[in-house]
This record gives sequence, C-alpha cells and structure tokens, in this order.
Amino acid sequence: MTTINKELNDVKKATGPTDEQLIARFQQGDAYAYDLLVKRYRDPLMNFIFRFLGNRIEAEDILQETFLRLYKNKHYYKEIAKFSTWIYTIAGNLAKTELRKRKRRNIFSIHNFMSTEKDYELPDKGITPHKYANSAITDKEIQKAIGKLSPKFKQVILLRDVQGFSYEEIAQIVNIPLGTVKSRVNRARLKLQYDLKKIVKDI
Repeated sequence: MTTINKELNDVKKATGPTDEQLIARFQQGDAYAYDLLVKRYRDPLMNFIFRFLGNRIEAEDILQETFLRLYKNKHYYKEIAKFSTWIYTIAGNLAKTELRKRKRRNIFSIHNFMSTEKDYELPDKGITPHKYANSAITDKEIQKAIGKLSPKFKQVILLRDVQGFSYEEIAQIVNIPLGTVKSRVNRARLKLQYDLKKIVKDI
C-alpha cells in the first residue's frame, strides 16, 4: 500500500539531510532547517489533521499551532525517538484538544443531547481505508465514515492506514501499549467495514 508517509520518506532520502539532522541544525539556530521541516511535513500533517477533525479551517489552525510549537519548543526534542513521531504527537494532541473543545461547545449549544458510540466486534477482514478507496466508494464517503469514529480509534487508523506509521511508532505517538495500538487499529477497521458495508453492496 502506497502511503503519504512512505512517499515523504522516499523524498527525504532522495533530497538530502534526515529530519533528525535538520532539527539538530535548527536547535543550533539554523532557521533554514526549520523551513525545510515545515516544507516536508506541511502536506502530510494537514492531511492527518483534516481527516482527524473533518474541518479544514480548524485543521489549518491546528497545523499552524503545530509548527509554532515546533519553533518554540525545538529544544525539547531529543534524538531518542524519530522526529516524525515527535511532530505527530504534537499535532495529535492538539487535534484531540480541539475535539474536546468542540464537544464542550456542543454541550452548551444543544441541551439535553446525549450521544454514545459502541465498538463493534466483527471478524477481522483486514479492511483498510485504502482498500475502500480502490473501489467505487468516494473519498468523501470514506472521510464521513472515519469521522464517525471516536478520537482514540480515529487517531490510530489515520496514523496506520493513511500516514503509514508502524505499530511501534504509533505506540510512541499515542503513548499507549503496542498491544492496545493493534487492538484499536483492528477495531477501527472493523467499524469502517460495518459503516461502509451497505455502500459496498450497492456498488
């Protein structure tokens, strides 16, 4: 499966310094290294945040805040983890905070409203968003299904099946055990399968 993250890595390998080399240069005061990091991560991060939030204006705000945090907190990065996991941790945390704010706003604006989401336990068919994208289902329909996932499932499925991170990297980004990551990815895939099943049958 070709992913945005894989394409990003291929470009980096072909064009020069690694992310870790660039952040080290930026920590030493090289502003151009910061510009290169922004250029490398702007599009994949925007894709991740937009699919997480489902709102382009909010996603753009979170993207800008992510790069601002990178600029202000560059010295917090230590090369014990990949730079990509660090920057996605920042973006993911900001996106989850925005979702919590949105939920609070909804509570204040809609009285006596309650919504719950149950996890579906279905046989794992190995369905991923990209497999559906290869069918006649539109990206809009896929995004709508992803948007129905709770944040904890949405984050891992985007990191795994859209951004192409390994399970180990996702465990670092989300700060949960490896087994929990695998479980959440499978359950998110199953939920997507459940929600898109009728569309698939109609194709």
